[in-house]
Amino acid sequence: MSFTLQNTLTVLLVLTTLGGGAFIWWQDKQHNEAVTALEGTIDEKNSELVLRESVINELSKQLEMTSEELNDTVDRLSGEKERNDEMEDQVRELAGTVSDLDKLSKTDKELLQKYSKVYFLNEHYIPESLREIDDEWKYSEDSEHQLHSKVLPFFEKMMEDALDDGVELWVTSAFRSFDYQSQIKDSYTITYGSGANAFSADQGFSEHQLGTTIDFTTRGLNGGLSGFQTTPAYQWLLDNAHKYGFTLSYPEGNTYYVFEPWHWRFVGEELAKDLNSDDVHFYDWEQRTIDQYLLHIFD
Repeated sequence: MSFTLQNTLTVLLVLTTLGGGAFIWWQDKQHNEAVTALEGTIDEKNSELVLRESVINELSKQLEMTSEELNDTVDRLSGEKERNDEMEDQVRELAGTVSDLDKLSKTDKELLQKYSKVYFLNEHYIPESLREIDDEWKYSEDSEHQLHSKVLPFFEKMMEDALDDGVELWVTSAFRSFDYQSQIKDSYTITYGSGANAFSADQGFSEHQLGTTIDFTTRGLNGGLSGFQTTPAYQWLLDNAHKYGFTLSYPEGNTYYVFEPWHWRFVGEELAKDLNSDDVHFYDWEQRTIDQYLLHIFD
């Protein structure tokens, strides 16, 4: 028999000997000890709960502060992004302006000037680049007709589309130098006297010196100009030339020269289309209005 069992039996023997009252005392003592132990455990658990609640509250406060700081950071970043976007827009706008100014500085300012008895081109002016027109577009293949190199693609597209529509157009005159214009004017003056001023420009005042102007002829005129206004070619140009950047310089009723239905000048698609939509002509607008189109003349 173990020692513990012996002790228990001994206690029970004593209690039995002492009577029922002693047994009850021993039970109460055991109960109180158990209650005390349980209360200690409960107090310990309560202390842990209080500690955990304190930690949770502290973390909640930190989280709340972190959330506020995060929102503040987001707001600041958003503000910085807006300022950066505005700055980028300003930089792009400035870069575009600089690019436009650079482009404009490299564009011949003479190309949209009014020369008919208004502005003067000196004897040294020659377009920056001239190219010979293909023989298929000349009335006489033996003739030399040059055009501004940047105008040539617009011209060729117009001629091809006209031909697709069954309209035949041929060039009888394009670029004329200062000296060549002088020779033409002298010959007309000898024949017509002062009357030549009605249909021929003095040297330095001819649009042909720009290399952007063409005189056309068509089938049935034997290479001439007279009667051009009665041909399908003239009507086609009236309806379509603006699409390719060309405009009629001297319509009926102009105050510069006689009506020249064969004389068409390249001014750029944007200006030509705006003139056409407003049903006006190049010399109807003020120079400062026309100048605004120079930047995009070859676009």
